Amino acid sequence: MAYTANEPLDYVLSQYPFKVSDIRNESYKDKKGVWWIKTDKGMYILKKMSNSEEIIRFLLHAVNHLSSNGVSLPKTVKTSDGRDYVNVNGTCFVLLTALEGKNPSYSSPRELDSLMRELAKFHKASRGYSPPSDCKPKFHLGLWIEDYRRQIEEINEYYKAELAKKEHDAIGNTIMAEFPYFYERANAAIAGLDGQEYRVWSETALKSGSLCHQDFAAGNLLINPSGSVHVIDTDSITIDIPARDLRKILNKVMKKSGKWDTGLTAGMLRSYQSVNPLTRAQWNIVKLDLMFPHLFIGAVNKYIYKRDAEWNDDKYLKRIQEMARFEKTITNLLNEFDSIIPS
Repeated sequence: MAYTANEPLDYVLSQYPFKVSDIRNESYKDKKGVWWIKTDKGMYILKKMSNSEEIIRFLLHAVNHLSSNGVSLPKTVKTSDGRDYVNVNGTCFVLLTALEGKNPSYSSPRELDSLMRELAKFHKASRGYSPPSDCKPKFHLGLWIEDYRRQIEEINEYYKAELAKKEHDAIGNTIMAEFPYFYERANAAIAGLDGQEYRVWSETALKSGSLCHQDFAAGNLLINPSGSVHVIDTDSITIDIPARDLRKILNKVMKKSGKWDTGLTAGMLRSYQSVNPLTRAQWNIVKLDLMFPHLFIGAVNKYIYKRDAEWNDDKYLKRIQEMARFEKTITNLLNEFDSIIPS
C-alpha cells in the first residue's frame, strides 16, 4: 500500500529466521502500524511502535510477567540474534505470534462474563510485578486527583471565557448549559477520591505490583469457542489500580447500549469479583471514578484542541451532546451502586 511503501519492512523482516511470502497491512496511522506477515513458519503480526525503547522494554517485561501468570497474550518473536525488537533509526518494530478467535460481543451474556473474568485474571496476574531499572514504565498510580483537577479546571477556564463573550455558537451554548452540572459532579468525585480509600489502595498497589491494560475492550480481545480469551493489544499497559480498567470497560459497554443499566452493571461486577475480589472500599473508588464525567470532558477537550482534523463543528457538537446525554443516565446507578457491590 502507498502509505506503507516507505516503511523498512523488508529490512525488519530480514532479521528473523523465516521466509516471507506475503505482507498485508491491517492498520496504519502516523507513527504506528500493524501488518499481517505470512511466512513458511506460519502467520505473525508485525507492529510499528510509537513508544521509546525504554517504554517498549517496560511493555515487553510486563507482558512476560502476565504471560507467566496465566494471561493468554501473543508471544514476542525474537530476531535471529536474540533481540526482542528491531530498532530502525529510533523506530522500533516488534514481531508477535498470531492468535485465533473472534472479538467478543458485549450483547452476549456469556462472552461479556468471559471478558470480565479475563480482566480480573489480568489484574490478579499483575501482582508481584516490578519494572526493571533499564525501562521507563507508564505510570498513573496515585495521580488521579491532580490529573482530574487539571482536566476539569481546563474546561472551566474555557467555560468562563465563553460566558464572557457577547455572542455564542451552538457549541458554546451547549457547553454553557451542560458544564455547571458536570463541574459539580466532577468536584464531588474528586472530593471522594481525596481521602483514605484511594490513598490506601494506591499505596498497597505500589508495594504489591499492579498493572492496567487501559483498553480491555472487544476490539483488543479474541475469544474462542471454549470461552477462553486472548489479549492481543498491550501497547497501553500502565501501572495503576484495577479501578481504571473497570471504569473504562463499564463505560464502553454501557455507551454501546446507549444508557447505563444497573442490572447489567451488577452482573459485570459479579463476574469480575468471582476471580479477583475487591473490598467495598475499593468498589467505592470504582463508583467515584464513574462519577467523574470522563466522556463529557473528553468530548469537550477534543473540540477545544481540535484533536480530529477531519471533524467539523457539527460533528464536535453532536459528540458533546451525545456524551452529555449518556453521562446523565448514570444517576440511578450511582444512587444504587452500594446495593450492587458484590460480596
